[in-house]
Amino acid sequence: MTSAGPVLVLPSHGTGDPSGQRAIRALVDAVTERVDAPVLDCFVDVQQPDVPTTLTTAPGTAPLVIVPLLLSTGYHVRVDIAEAALSVAPRPTAVAPALGPDDRLVDLLALRLREAGSDDTDHVVLAAAGSSDPDAVADCATVAAALGDRLKAEVTVGFLASAEPRLDEAISAARDAHPESRVAVATYLLAPGYFARLAAVADADLVTAPLLRADEAPPAGLVDLVIDRYTQAVQTLAVPA
Repeated sequence: MTSAGPVLVLPSHGTGDPSGQRAIRALVDAVTERVDAPVLDCFVDVQQPDVPTTLTTAPGTAPLVIVPLLLSTGYHVRVDIAEAALSVAPRPTAVAPALGPDDRLVDLLALRLREAGSDDTDHVVLAAAGSSDPDAVADCATVAAALGDRLKAEVTVGFLASAEPRLDEAISAARDAHPESRVAVATYLLAPGYFARLAAVADADLVTAPLLRADEAPPAGLVDLVIDRYTQAVQTLAVPA
C-alpha cells in the first residue's frame, strides 16, 4: 500500500455497455484497495461525472493526481484532461501519461491470445480504437512491435476508427500476405464496449477479449500499472518549501 497521498482521479472513456462499466468499476475498486488516498472515477465521454466536475468537487484539500485509464496518448489525454487540470482544478494537479505503451499491457495481450487459442503459426493483427492524433497511432505501433518481439513474429495494426489501416483492411492484408496462416486479432481495448463489439465481429479466425473482462478480476499487472502511474505522478507535484 502507498503512503497517504494526493487524491487519485481515474478518468476512463465511458461506455453504455454494462459489462464494460463493471470491468472498469472492478479496476477502480482494485486500485482503491491498494492506495491509501481517496480515489475518484470519472469519464471523458458517455457517462457522468465528467473530469471538470470531479476535479472541482473532490473532497478535502490535498493535491490531485489524474491517471487516465486510457491506453494511448490522444485527444482525451492531451486536450480534455490536460485542459481540465490547467484551467478547472482548484488545487495543485499532476497528470500521468496514458497507460500505454507498457510491457505489462503486452504481457496481457499475449495472455489473451493464448486464452483464445492462438499459436505461433497465426498472424496477429492488433486491433486498436484509433485516433486522429499521430502520437496515439505511434503508441499503438510501439505496442504492436513489442508484441511482435514477444511472439517472435510480425504483428500488424488495424484501427476501428479515425486512423488507417482499418481493421478489416489489416485482416485482408494479413490473409493475402500469409494465406496458409490463421489471422488472430489481439484486441487492444481496455474493456468491453462498442469498439470491442466491432472487433469481435471482424472477419478473423479468432479474436481475443479486451484487456479487462467483466467475468474476472482485473489482472494484477494492470492494477500495478495504474498504481505506478500514480506514484510517479505524485513525484512531479511541487513540494512546499
